[in-house]
Amino acid sequence: MPSLKDLKNRIESVKSTRKITKAMQMVAAAKLRRAQEAAEASRPYTARFNAVMAGLAASAGGGDAPKLLAGTGSDQVHLLVVMTAERGLCGGFNSSIAKMARAKAQELQAQGKTVKILTVGKKGREQLKRDLEDLMIDHVDLSEVKRLGYNHAQGIAADLINRFNAGEFDVATMFFSRFESVISQVPTATQIIPASYEASDEDAADSATVYDYEPSEEGILATLLPSGVATQLFSALLENGASEQGARMSAMDNATRNAGDMIDKLTIEFNRSRQAVITNELIEIISGAEAL
Repeated sequence: MPSLKDLKNRIESVKSTRKITKAMQMVAAAKLRRAQEAAEASRPYTARFNAVMAGLAASAGGGDAPKLLAGTGSDQVHLLVVMTAERGLCGGFNSSIAKMARAKAQELQAQGKTVKILTVGKKGREQLKRDLEDLMIDHVDLSEVKRLGYNHAQGIAADLINRFNAGEFDVATMFFSRFESVISQVPTATQIIPASYEASDEDAADSATVYDYEPSEEGILATLLPSGVATQLFSALLENGASEQGARMSAMDNATRNAGDMIDKLTIEFNRSRQAVITNELIEIISGAEAL
């Protein structure tokens, strides 16, 4: 049985931990508001951009379609772009994305495909490195970035396009977490190269409208497709940012509650032990008095 001093030290330690988790919860809540607003603000633009690209892609379905849209004609080499957080203490946010990417890599390898992995975020790299290190070809470090911008997505997109044009892979799929609420973040996989665009139901209703493009569908696509890759990556980074803060806020809230429960239990144990010590001392005093 622990001594009173040990119990008291443990209570103070858990109280200190509770202060830290509570502070982290409040910081995550403040960051979540900004991250959620950024993610939600990007959705209308991304949805409309994808709708326009879907219409262009449908019109340019011939043999003159750009390589980013038509692909290489093969799907033998797959590049998995795994996007996670730079920091932990956010529940199962990072592990859920890494788990989906790992399952996809194993599925492709079982089909005889070649798999390569590019990680964005330190935590995903650490988890996948344990059993898929030989598949990793590069890593994007965003740990020093104070605020994500479109230029960061452009840098990643340019690297992917250069690798694609160099023939390093045939298909690129990105893995990220889509933000739905503080307690719900959905791991998502989206193919970004070759580009795959699908119009929403609302845009499909306008499909009867005929558009004339200048100079041509192929020429416009050749210009917009690289921007489309960057747009999808930027949207995924924003969704990841909101999901990370939501998951951290939820995890720190649970940790704070658990610390409070532990403090209550330790306090009861401390009081019982102190009462037992006082009772023993009283028994010794009474026994000594009776002996005299």
